[in-house]
Amino acid sequence: MGNYDANLCTLVADGRFITGFEDGSFISANKNEESFSVKTSAQGEPIISENNNPLGTIGATLSQTSPSYAYLQALAKSKKEFPIWVNYSGTPSEKAGGTRARIKKVPDKEYGNDAGARRFEVVVFDYTTD
Repeated sequence: MGNYDANLCTLVADGRFITGFEDGSFISANKNEESFSVKTSAQGEPIISENNNPLGTIGATLSQTSPSYAYLQALAKSKKEFPIWVNYSGTPSEKAGGTRARIKKVPDKEYGNDAGARRFEVVVFDYTTD
């Protein structure tokens, strides 16, 4: 077994390193649909249909006090496409993201005794993963 270090995981949106993540699971990346579907013919022969949907989603949970919060808010309001990449430089190294993405909506807001979390959902139009 190896070691995991959260400091080796980075999120870069539009060329800027995002910082100030909330404690816990702070970044997620996934393809929106499965790569293929299968059905069978009346005689039980499998028929495989490739799914060519390139969409993926990257989620990032920031602390309400994150220095990157205002930047991502402004990026969301701009409605601009931008590149976004999640990189883990540990072992095994992993990379996910794409060159065309947009923030789906600004995060919901909650207030309480402690600083709240702010979750950004980013749709990646050319999602790829290594």
